[in-house]
Amino acid sequence: MSAIYTTDEYGRPFIIVREQEKKSRKTGIEATKSHIMAAKTVANIVRTSLGPRGLDKILISPDGDITISNDGATIMSQMAIENQIGKLLVELSKSQDDEIGDGTTGIVVLAGALLEQAEELLDRGIHPIRISDGFERACKTAVAHLDKVSDVIPWSKENTSDLFKCAKTSLGSKIVNKCHDQFAQIAVDAILAVADLERKDVDFELIKVEGKVGGELADTLLVHGVIIDKDFSHPQMPKDVTDAKIAILTCPFEPPKPKTKHKLDITTVKEFEELQKYETETFERMVQQVKDCGANVVACQWGFDDEANSLLLQHKLPAIRWVGGPEIELLAIATNGRIVPRFEDLSSEKLGSAGKIREMCFGTTNDNMIVVEDCANSKAVTVFVRGGNKMIVDEAKRSLHDAMCVVRNLILDNRVVYGGAAAEISCSIEVEKEADQVSSIEQYAMRSFARALDAIPMALAENSGLPPIETLSSVKSQQIKQGVTSLGIDCMNTGVNNMKQQFVFDPLISKRQQFLLATQLVKMILKIDDVIVHSSDDQ
Repeated sequence: MSAIYTTDEYGRPFIIVREQEKKSRKTGIEATKSHIMAAKTVANIVRTSLGPRGLDKILISPDGDITISNDGATIMSQMAIENQIGKLLVELSKSQDDEIGDGTTGIVVLAGALLEQAEELLDRGIHPIRISDGFERACKTAVAHLDKVSDVIPWSKENTSDLFKCAKTSLGSKIVNKCHDQFAQIAVDAILAVADLERKDVDFELIKVEGKVGGELADTLLVHGVIIDKDFSHPQMPKDVTDAKIAILTCPFEPPKPKTKHKLDITTVKEFEELQKYETETFERMVQQVKDCGANVVACQWGFDDEANSLLLQHKLPAIRWVGGPEIELLAIATNGRIVPRFEDLSSEKLGSAGKIREMCFGTTNDNMIVVEDCANSKAVTVFVRGGNKMIVDEAKRSLHDAMCVVRNLILDNRVVYGGAAAEISCSIEVEKEADQVSSIEQYAMRSFARALDAIPMALAENSGLPPIETLSSVKSQQIKQGVTSLGIDCMNTGVNNMKQQFVFDPLISKRQQFLLATQLVKMILKIDDVIVHSSDDQ
């Protein structure tokens, strides 16, 4: 109850009304419209980042860290959005990124356009549930049409030209497009190196992407092996080792200590000398155990002191210390070695093997990295990204991840639709046709869905500096007259708007997922008709 009837000490009646400031409430169409407004605002932020001519956004975190990106998922996740409906759009782009890896901007723009169209239908007095049903029906039509207009692209380990073209399409809108071909080839080679083609599965854990500031994007390279961001523990150790047998250790080079808290009292010089002798003997025994098993390189997860380091140098055993956990695991996978927890367990069968281990130097900063190449197991690869500053390196890593996801998707399902919004225009025409066959009120919602699909080509045209309505009308009429579903927006002004000739491909599963997830989210937002917000007591 929001009011209480009572009387004062003289028997006079009065009503106590509970304070209403702490609770705000929106219901019905007002609630739905406020949600649509919030979602449209968020979608308009990333709209200008769509396509190969899309613009970048600069995001500054509370700590002052700067991120420059035009990747939809990155922009959405870095924005501190308070509104609950806005957060749903962030989740939408995240789910597209987790499942598909590409198309994160397009899905948010599509969801925003659908909600914009829904608002117009609500103004006409159509019930939100009927709008949802119409959108669902239109989405089914669009997804079925995508299957019809898709093309199967043949590929094999020897013939990867079509995979390369799809990777190029993904990288077209990224900061790395000046090294377009090189990055696309790296993405294809990295995925094919680790892919299990029989099971059609790709394990991204086997692909490590390392970045180092300095150099330029063109210096980026793919290593069929592992790169460790460390150097050899002693400057006089050899910088190149061929036919390496690697002992991968997670035990430190030091005398054993009790696990519990302990104290050692030394009262005489003789006791100190005995302790020193014991330590030296322990180090020598450890180094000898490594030598006896046939290892000529040591990779250790822990550090070791100068005495152990000096002994390793005397025995001509190059060593790498403080190797991180993930790097140790990747090194073991790449070299077919076993991670050894105790020196007593070392044996020749547990050693990893690599054709070459070398130390790379960079510039004048005395920064070194160790490259392990020609490994026994070729399924572990490392992409080494270079760039002028940290922001470029980070964005190049994200771009490469998107391109690798596209190649992975094509290994799972090698059907493609044509980019440049050709698929959206074709689906829009099909949904319009289907709407004419529907006698119920859902036909209005289906036509609105078709208009929402047109928002993608219009955004592409706008971002490319073309007149949006004119360009869309021209392409749409050409598609209807010629019956060619591969005609799209010529964003790069090449003079050809046939995406098949421009080799602009999108994986079918990516486009289908965009339609399904965006429609699902819009249906959910339309079904919310009541919002009750409780403010905290201190506000």
